[in-house]
Amino acid sequence: MRLFNCRKFTERETGLKTATRTVKNGRLVVLPTDTVYGIGCDAFNSGAIRSLLEAKGRGRDMAPPVLIGSRRALDGIASDLPESATALAEAFWPGALTLVVAYNTSLTWDLGDTDGTVAVRMPLHPLALELLKSTGPMAVSSANKHGQPPAATAEEAKQQLGSDVTTYLEAGPSTDNVPSTIVDCLADPPRVLREGAIPLETLQTVVPKTIGPDESTGA
Repeated sequence: MRLFNCRKFTERETGLKTATRTVKNGRLVVLPTDTVYGIGCDAFNSGAIRSLLEAKGRGRDMAPPVLIGSRRALDGIASDLPESATALAEAFWPGALTLVVAYNTSLTWDLGDTDGTVAVRMPLHPLALELLKSTGPMAVSSANKHGQPPAATAEEAKQQLGSDVTTYLEAGPSTDNVPSTIVDCLADPPRVLREGAIPLETLQTVVPKTIGPDESTGA
């Protein structure tokens, strides 16, 4: 277990290389995002996914979201991508918006009990994006034990997760602890599942038919 202070140039480079090896070896890392710190692993390593859920104290019914390093990566993950998802990704990625879409059935992953869907996001954080471009898609959840407050630094995450995580990347306190907004793009009309950093009204400037979590479809 090692923590790298990525605010220092020399440690940043070493930390990223170490974190990349950690992920590719099926172990867990803590990384900064544009919301809270996350605990992550290779999205295609089922053993690593199990370790992530165990570290957080969660079951398969709480599958982790997937973070990607480019908008193009969404096309490789998603199946029959809805127009709403494409429009929202183009408008708000990288950023604090998570999109629920159907994943490509040819993918060899097991994120948990997802019913063929995946929650995917491209974060607006340079360190996270650099790591993701080296590792490929990562399953990432908030870096805390289930029921405990989300970590605002890697050191806070280390206090909760300890040796369950191999590599910690410290980039200083997160500037915005508001979680990402989650939109179910498989619903018609698209529905906000969790209100977060991007307000409904802002989403509606791109996809006007998007509705809030408690709104009726009128059917």
